[in-house]
Amino acid sequence: MLVDFYHLGTSPLERVLPRIGERLLETGERLLVVAGGLQLAQIDAQLWSYARDSFLPHGLAEAANPDRQPILLSEEPVPLNAARNLALADGQWRDEALTFERVFYLFDAGHIDDARANWRRLSKRDGVECRYWKQDDKGKWVQGP
Repeated sequence: MLVDFYHLGTSPLERVLPRIGERLLETGERLLVVAGGLQLAQIDAQLWSYARDSFLPHGLAEAANPDRQPILLSEEPVPLNAARNLALADGQWRDEALTFERVFYLFDAGHIDDARANWRRLSKRDGVECRYWKQDDKGKWVQGP
């Protein structure tokens, strides 16, 4: 499994998460986004309005037919939409993430100590590949050491 650590700095979650969703949907993949309730409501609104001419098809786990949603928003890491990709949008690691093929672990400066501890722990596990991403001065995502 692959865990991509995304250190949010120049661009906030509201700009990064839709781009991840777009790329996955282009390849026919599904995504489960996990965060707390208030943050999920903000993400829900953002996915409808992040671009003037488009939106990302998505829904909330507690709404009808969660299995039909290409992007599912939930407080729990349970892939009701059969997603193999998980975005942990609130900076909180959940060990259930280890059941997915790919995890996007998004964190800001307030969660950097937790992210470092999780990097050390996860990088020692068999079958887990960790990658660290940070934006350069121009806003381009580069893979770090």
